[in-house]
Amino acid sequence: MLEQLITSNTIKAIQKLYGVEIKENLISLQNTRPDIEGDITLVVFPFLRMSKKGPEQTAEEIGSFLSENVEEIESYSVIKGFLNLVVSNNYWLNFFNENAVIPTYGYRETKDEDPFVIEYSSPNTNKPLHLGHIRNNLLGWSIAQILKANGRNVKKVNLVNDRGIHICKSMLAWLKYGNGATPESTGIKGDKFVGDYYVRFDQEYKKEIATLVEGGMEKEDAEKNAPLIKEAREMLKKWEINDPEVRSLWEKMNAWVYEGFDVTYNRMGIDFDKIYYESDTYLLGKALVEDGLKNGVLFKKDDNSIWCDLEDRNLDQKLLLRGDGTSVYMTQDLGTAEQRYDEFHPQKLMYVVGNEQNYHFDVLKIILDKLGKDWAEKIHHISYGMVELPHGKMKSREGTVVDADDLMSEMFNTAKTTTEELGKIDGLSEDEANGLFRKISLGALKYFMLKVDPKKTMLFNPAESIDFNGNTGPFVQYTYARIQSIIRKSADVGLNNYSIQHNVPLERKEKELLKTLSQFSEVINQAATTFSPAVIANYIYSLVKEYNSFYHDFSVLKEENKDKALFRVALSAFTSLVIKNGMALLGIEVPNKM
Repeated sequence: MLEQLITSNTIKAIQKLYGVEIKENLISLQNTRPDIEGDITLVVFPFLRMSKKGPEQTAEEIGSFLSENVEEIESYSVIKGFLNLVVSNNYWLNFFNENAVIPTYGYRETKDEDPFVIEYSSPNTNKPLHLGHIRNNLLGWSIAQILKANGRNVKKVNLVNDRGIHICKSMLAWLKYGNGATPESTGIKGDKFVGDYYVRFDQEYKKEIATLVEGGMEKEDAEKNAPLIKEAREMLKKWEINDPEVRSLWEKMNAWVYEGFDVTYNRMGIDFDKIYYESDTYLLGKALVEDGLKNGVLFKKDDNSIWCDLEDRNLDQKLLLRGDGTSVYMTQDLGTAEQRYDEFHPQKLMYVVGNEQNYHFDVLKIILDKLGKDWAEKIHHISYGMVELPHGKMKSREGTVVDADDLMSEMFNTAKTTTEELGKIDGLSEDEANGLFRKISLGALKYFMLKVDPKKTMLFNPAESIDFNGNTGPFVQYTYARIQSIIRKSADVGLNNYSIQHNVPLERKEKELLKTLSQFSEVINQAATTFSPAVIANYIYSLVKEYNSFYHDFSVLKEENKDKALFRVALSAFTSLVIKNGMALLGIEVPNKM
């Protein structure tokens, strides 16, 4: 908005003053320093070779042109090579009056276009969702909402990894050690119940390896020849040939897991437009591999395994089908990608997957390209860093993961304790208080996860996330609740008719707040372009700090000038609207009372 106005008129100024046409990327704008009068600063150093003059004279000439030809520019000052522009009150008041009453301010209308298909979650049915899955789900869901807010047509999808050797491990362990137990008979949530048997398999498998090693076998050979792993491989073969007993067990245990997943997704506020299952898509991948072999794109080794030679791309050979005919992860990803392309014809096929899979997605694109799929370039891997805890990394097979449900319960209890100690539930019923604890705990968790750039590895500390000061979800939520209190009280002092605005003089902090509010739509665009919810989170934090600074220095309800008071109530309401809309893109609810 303002930036575009100044950019386009600076281009005109350079053309008029120096007879040179320039591109937008030469124009650098920044916020004016707090100790200098101005709203936005233009850096003039890139224009010196066109003006053939010093920075101060160049800035004076451009400043004079803008103030004379652009009614929104009220005045300017020059400090060295920096042109500080003062924007008129009318510009900010017009912006305010046009946008403050739009409930969806900042969001763009959805375009009629091919969709962006974004896959996230992708759980395995041998274990419950854990802390790493939380970051994955929150990132995927939030990126989808940000893309939608930026006008994109989005399809949210999930691929459930419901087959493979890891699934057979938990199935085999239940057969051997479960004694007919079920989630219902034990009172254990279905995904957690099955995950316990995956851990049990690893424990018993390690015992067998140790016994074989003690008997003189090399460890590598022992890992291949332990009875349990042999049985698991045999079970996988039976699954792939549709053995009825194996398939029946698989369906029963997966049903337990899906019921557990649904509880966790609902609690987390995560949903999908469509769910795919690897047990369906791997067959499509096998067909692609067989076609590639027939066409000479792929090759077969002596053990009947099928490979893709990537040496022409400075990579190694990639296994696509094992010698016994069973598939690997890459097999099903090939099939899933083609199925989604045929179904949606998307602009992008996006995968939210940790950075340990960077190589996998590079190879996926290359293999699809070799197979003649011209849409392979549409694949985009949204790579993110791992979540670590103060005590180190998590390992599913060893049972050292932080269960997602347990973490959310811990966050709820921490929010309850902290909120009660601060006396923020006075006057709330038990149901209202529990609702508040839920909003605060999930807000703390989501904000802490999403405020970090996705590409960075992050250290998660639950205690730090629930803090009513600093860059946290509760701090943002508390500011929103404070503003709602101001709005409720405004009716008591006759200031509730704040939708009608007057031409009031603006204080500098009011203009700064309006300037920050005006940037919301562009912030959403930046977040959508970079696939980074952190852009939204950190913008909201800046906005909240800006509002609190304004609120600290200026009276709202006790302002004697009624026009100013009406404006400040309305400005507060506009700020709360942007906070709410911004937090919604992170999946965070904001409470009216706190």
